Amino acid sequence: MLSREDNDLLTLTGPGTPMGDLFRRFWQPIALAEEVADVDEPPKRMTLMGEDLLLFRQSDGKVGLVEPRCAHRGADLYFGRNEACGLRCVYHGWKFDANGSCVDIPNMKPGRARDNIMKTTRIRSYPCREYGGQIWAWFGEPDAAPELPLVEWALVPPENRYISKKLQECNWAQALEGAIDTAHFSYVHKVLSREGTGKPVYLDKRQEWIHEDGAPDFIVEDTPAGLIMGGARRADPGETYWRISQFMMPNHSLAPGTFPGEPYAAQSWMPIDDENCWIFTVTWCDDRPISRDELDRYEGGRSVHAMVDENYFPHRNRGNEYLLDREAQKTRLFMGITGLSEQDAAIQDSQGRIAKRDRETLTPSDEGVVRFRKLILKRAKELQQGIEPVEVSRPEAYACHSGGAVAPEAQPFLDVVKERFGHDLAVAPGLLPGREAAE
Repeated sequence: MLSREDNDLLTLTGPGTPMGDLFRRFWQPIALAEEVADVDEPPKRMTLMGEDLLLFRQSDGKVGLVEPRCAHRGADLYFGRNEACGLRCVYHGWKFDANGSCVDIPNMKPGRARDNIMKTTRIRSYPCREYGGQIWAWFGEPDAAPELPLVEWALVPPENRYISKKLQECNWAQALEGAIDTAHFSYVHKVLSREGTGKPVYLDKRQEWIHEDGAPDFIVEDTPAGLIMGGARRADPGETYWRISQFMMPNHSLAPGTFPGEPYAAQSWMPIDDENCWIFTVTWCDDRPISRDELDRYEGGRSVHAMVDENYFPHRNRGNEYLLDREAQKTRLFMGITGLSEQDAAIQDSQGRIAKRDRETLTPSDEGVVRFRKLILKRAKELQQGIEPVEVSRPEAYACHSGGAVAPEAQPFLDVVKERFGHDLAVAPGLLPGREAAE
């Protein structure tokens, strides 16, 4: 459990909060590249970590993220014109580019006074980069921006990845905790029976092992980017089924299920405010394009990707109780809700807009959640003392993997990791040889 004070520290990310300060030390994924695919289109309203902002792509292709208030009289630039490399306020014509610089004041006559105002006037802006199919923003001082994290989905060709976005109607931290708590797979995602069979029909041995062993043993180790977590379940006689996941500071995780040849999966949690967040979900292959069958599954919501509308709002949500089917709950699905992503959302949202962690009763299966909290709270508190988070200076540490493995019962966890991935992720993940970021 956490004290109420530490729970506030963990969950609140607005300007001037300790966790908000920590988040602003890292590049953050804020949108899909498709949301600002075309130049000179109207700006998009964004709320990120409690800040109201506008996102747009100006005429030269540069993406801007700026405050919505004109520096002249405070009119909302959302109503402005995105034209000729800048947002023009429709009140008096003042214009600002993606850097926040004032580039035109047409309601003043040319001269020194006008030139001086243009030189000294600006609106708040944040540097943006298009990276791996997403728009990333840097919320710190512009001249202090570190390198982008070398997440592997940004290092593969576009055809090798699929990215989606959805609204989650709860605080970012409890949604992330749901992802790194892999013990829940034995319950939240449990299939009681397949249609028309009346009994479980497992898709493969992994699903059987997950459903049959609901009390996995966990081992958690530090990595240069965060944490690596192994959940060990009983497999066939003499063997252990390991599900290996990663947490990468401050708000990314890698899913644990991938076997060789299958797509990897990752999620990032971007706070909108303290009670809502965007979840970016990525599946990718390091050595092949995503197949048509896989794309059909992702686009149809039959995977970790949710079914959403044109505004990225899930079809199953708080308002319709995630289309909970009580009859299906009796006979087919442990939760009675269809969809992996939707099942996660329902149970995470059910904890409240902000979970009350001072009333928890934790067990050994919560080891990954406990270690996540200790790490990120430690970094937030250190930052308040002037100590910068070390992970920011390790972009190559983010080029790591997660996935599943079957190993002999007595094999140590880190040996399993090394055998599965070819290198010890708990010590030095490293950048994959010969790989460069693919825009």
